[in-house]
Amino acid sequence: MKAVLPTLIAAILLTACQREEQREIVAVSGRMFVFNYRVATATYLVTLQPTAPITEGSSIEASFENPRGGEAFAISERLFPKSPKITLQSPPVECVKEGRPYKVAIRLRAPDGHVMQTIDTTITSDTDQSLLPAKPLVVGPLYTPNPEVFRGDGSMDMGSVKGCPTD
Repeated sequence: MKAVLPTLIAAILLTACQREEQREIVAVSGRMFVFNYRVATATYLVTLQPTAPITEGSSIEASFENPRGGEAFAISERLFPKSPKITLQSPPVECVKEGRPYKVAIRLRAPDGHVMQTIDTTITSDTDQSLLPAKPLVVGPLYTPNPEVFRGDGSMDMGSVKGCPTD
């Protein structure tokens, strides 16, 4: 009996440690590409719902696959414990293809820097970015038509971003 008790305690402690590492603190509540035709940009948008208390001083990191190729886009943000949701948005991206899944990796970090939760997911667009103009349709705070798109001679340049991979 004496030999069983320490083994049982060790098993309980190991199980508690494993649960702590695998504990879900946030859950993905939404993910999509946002195409803003007015300013000719496309961005990743991921929303997370806290499922457990978030410690003051925690942070979140996300890396978004670069649809053009090359190095992923990375962001890092401080988290606020009382926020009802977390919104992660990438910098503008180019060359998003309809139907292709793009990788997103999210790391939730404790105030001391250790990773509390990892989420690896994908986002698939239902629209091809070639439908988005390469240049903003408007400029300035008054939504003035962009003269590079809407030319003085009445012609328009509604061309899409050039040089995208053809995979």
